[in-house]
Amino acid sequence: MVSRSAIERKRMIPRDITPKLHSLLESFPVVFLTGPRQSGKSTLLKSEFPHHTYVTLEDVALLERAKDDPRGFLSSLGEGAIIDEAQRFPELFSYIQVAVDEANRPGMFVLSGSQNFLMMEQITQSLAGRVGILKLLPFSYHEIENSKNPSPSIDAWLFGGGYPRIYDWGIDPADYYPNYIQTYVERDVRQLRNVGNVAAFIRFVRMCAGRIGQMLNLSDLADSADVSRATAQTWLSILEASYIVFMVRPYHRNYGKRLVKSPKLYFYDTGLACSLLGMNTVEQVATYYQRGSLFENMIMAEFYKHEFAAGLSTDAYYWRDNHKLELDLMFERGLDLFGVEIKASQTAKLDHFKTLHKVGDIVGIDPRKRFVVFGSDESALSFQQGGYISWRKLFPWLGTLDSLVPGQP
Repeated sequence: MVSRSAIERKRMIPRDITPKLHSLLESFPVVFLTGPRQSGKSTLLKSEFPHHTYVTLEDVALLERAKDDPRGFLSSLGEGAIIDEAQRFPELFSYIQVAVDEANRPGMFVLSGSQNFLMMEQITQSLAGRVGILKLLPFSYHEIENSKNPSPSIDAWLFGGGYPRIYDWGIDPADYYPNYIQTYVERDVRQLRNVGNVAAFIRFVRMCAGRIGQMLNLSDLADSADVSRATAQTWLSILEASYIVFMVRPYHRNYGKRLVKSPKLYFYDTGLACSLLGMNTVEQVATYYQRGSLFENMIMAEFYKHEFAAGLSTDAYYWRDNHKLELDLMFERGLDLFGVEIKASQTAKLDHFKTLHKVGDIVGIDPRKRFVVFGSDESALSFQQGGYISWRKLFPWLGTLDSLVPGQP
């Protein structure tokens, strides 16, 4: 039985993606909301579109009905419908195309589900020009800070991560993530690919967690996990497709052969990564020998959460040349290029800008657009003049830059 206190905790935390979600639904006949399992997609859609008919294809009877009579199934849903777990019947998208072409009005269908290899291809083919696509990740720090939950410390945020059930129900992350991993493997992974050796796959994911913020060496990763290089490549594709990991590519401009070509590996959620690394308490995070890498991962993930919530393309890069000169993050806003160094330190030091200025001078980054995101609770210097950005202020700072993108308010 669920306790009263647990029920009181289970309230909808506002999501930063909500304005963009409504905007797209006013412009497109179909909106597709994707993201990792348990990132809050169903809760958000039910809350924001209470007058839409809600169905989930997790319901076996509804799934069989949709497969048996797709046209009849769609016509029974009325003028606005949410179809959850849409990845279970991607062939339905062709019938949705016919329905929206006949009606020719916005806001007819909201589809949601965890991404897989075939579904995105079928959506882009069947619903090209008719669908707006958004990605919902677990809570950002900004969303937690703006909720009624206490604002976590750096280590608490690294350890807890952002999956909604942890905050809705007060679940200990040490209890939540092992079960999440098991559910993810049993439900999503086996739908995406036939992974025969589940234990080897989980070992592979743990090996990935140990390489956060490092350049990807696929052969080394495969050897460490005791699998073939081809298997490692396939499994890495599964982790990307299901929003467990993401890759940040090296800056792509023409600088001859001076730049490395390997991407860097990150997790979308540091709480999941900490669990995979065997951490069970916040105190273990504080003393972890690669805490700086976890902090870097957290900032990169927060950057992606902001971009997805704003409906922006995630053109994030890093810089590393053959002299091992490395800058953690580079991104564009309109015609402006920004450079960001990420430091877990709470103390501002001029040395933090050493690499930033070297790379900035090579690439041509305006000195006013060179920043260090660091572990302090307070920013230093103006957002407009370069300087230090507190990890707590990352989301508001990025918001000040959105107007530089054509079409953004």
